[in-house]
Amino acid sequence: MSAVLSDPMAPDPWRIERIHRETPDTFTMELKPVAESTVPSFAPGQFNMLYVFGVGEVPISISGDPLAGKSLVHTVRAVGTVTKVMCALKRRDVLGVRGPFGNHWPVQEAVGRDVVIVAGGLGLAPLRPVLYQILARREQYGRVLLLYGARTPADLLYQRELENWGACSDIEVQVTVDHASDGWRGSVGVVTRFIPAAKFDPLDTIALVCGPEVMMRFTLLELQKRGLAAEQVFLSLERNMKCAIGFCGHCQYVPVFVCKDGPVFSFDRVQGWFGKREI
Repeated sequence: MSAVLSDPMAPDPWRIERIHRETPDTFTMELKPVAESTVPSFAPGQFNMLYVFGVGEVPISISGDPLAGKSLVHTVRAVGTVTKVMCALKRRDVLGVRGPFGNHWPVQEAVGRDVVIVAGGLGLAPLRPVLYQILARREQYGRVLLLYGARTPADLLYQRELENWGACSDIEVQVTVDHASDGWRGSVGVVTRFIPAAKFDPLDTIALVCGPEVMMRFTLLELQKRGLAAEQVFLSLERNMKCAIGFCGHCQYVPVFVCKDGPVFSFDRVQGWFGKREI
């Protein structure tokens, strides 16, 4: 579904149309092409390389609606040199964009089955397009569960959408935080606490997981306890990606390149080395 690129290493200029502050260190940007051109289609789970001119580029998952087709949306956390400079940009500033790259979440393969989405912190951003696509075709899926955890209530992404999704009878949303603040009336604890009692058919479920590696490891253990096989669980492993086309080798993960062969992997494909400290 990605666009055909004449030169995958050459960024195109895109202008920031809107910026929304999600948390003190995380923001969502809506981008539109500077030149009159078609916005490239993308599949949920794919990423772009965003380039701040004179500073550098970083891989960022696309977090918008794949069916909208009018802009590109990215949610970014300011944690490094490039993203901190990006955080200071304003509306009408220009970024370079390469992509989309990578494979995608198995949204089509999940048709007719229950879908369990488990996200931790910023991990909700790569999974947001999945929710858009499933809700647009809700009748094609069984039960749909979103289990989401963050450090504190202030770290929760897309809070208005979480409320809207939670009020929707078509999807079950459970949100928790590690540390409550004054006024928080929701759940407190790790996101894996929801899995033992979650209502889904273990024999006919696809689970999509994204978040910090330690969170994904414990999520895998809980899903396995519920009877999900390794091939039913999919992870997004966005790590060390630099070139996005498998050329530089920075993201080599034993026999695969995360940027080219991923970033989405079924657990049976990576379980032999996932979570090992040496890798």
